[in-house]
Amino acid sequence: MRSVALLIGLVLLLLIMNSLFVVREDQQVIITRFGEPVRDPIMEPGIKMKLPFIERALVFDRRFLEWQGEPEELTTRDKVFIFVDVYARWRIADPLLFYQRNRDERQAQSKLDDILDGETRNAIARHNLLEVIRTSNRNPAVDEANPEEVRFETITSGRDEIRKEILEAAKPAAMSLGIELLDARFRRINYSEKVEPSVFRRMISERQRIADQYRSEGQGEQARILGEMERELKRIQSEAYREAEEIRGRADAEATRIYAEAYNQSADSRQFYEFLKTMETFDQTIDRNTWLMLSTEGDFYRFLETSGN
Repeated sequence: MRSVALLIGLVLLLLIMNSLFVVREDQQVIITRFGEPVRDPIMEPGIKMKLPFIERALVFDRRFLEWQGEPEELTTRDKVFIFVDVYARWRIADPLLFYQRNRDERQAQSKLDDILDGETRNAIARHNLLEVIRTSNRNPAVDEANPEEVRFETITSGRDEIRKEILEAAKPAAMSLGIELLDARFRRINYSEKVEPSVFRRMISERQRIADQYRSEGQGEQARILGEMERELKRIQSEAYREAEEIRGRADAEATRIYAEAYNQSADSRQFYEFLKTMETFDQTIDRNTWLMLSTEGDFYRFLETSGN
């Protein structure tokens, strides 16, 4: 009897263990019987029950899940080849439909590959390269010295709008799988190896053009500064020369005044003045190697004769 009771107890324990299960807050469960769902999805956490051995509890994640695509070589509307890498976030919105259409997350990821890759290819093909790599229209700062500065080409759609196009286009197909797409974004956009050399050459040419422009502006500024410096130097020299001449003129006038006053004081003073001015002229006119023939009527001879007596 004791062994029978023990056996019955073990059977009951096994039945209880197989009929009870725990649903965590980050989980959602559907109950299947022989592979077919038999109840509404269990969304609330707690201890739940099912028929032992006959029914099976399939657990699905309620958290946000990641989809990571492979970089693909795509063609823009203006026939430029680029590599585009896209990633997305999604969640299981309808676990029953998800199970019926996908069975598990691995198959769901595979179907998302087809949906998102296809919509990405379509969106890239509808837009030019500038719209894919830029997010908005930008106006560069205007240089007052160069009002003809090149402006960026205007775009009607940017990278963010293209991302939204991909997300909105992929949502209906994903919802039919029991999946809600939460977000889709570009991880990386690279030029294809086929077009990289031409793109780099164009970038180098553009940088060279800007460098030449700055160099030309610098040379023009240098010429302007040197011209202003030369004009300022000439102005200073001119003012200095004028001031020197004014000082020299005032000094000559003062000397003339002094000479005149001395000349008017007495006969001896006038004679001394005449003698002094004659000697100054004599000193400025001849040197030691000069032969001088004097007339007896000239002042030189008169003063020399007077000094000899």
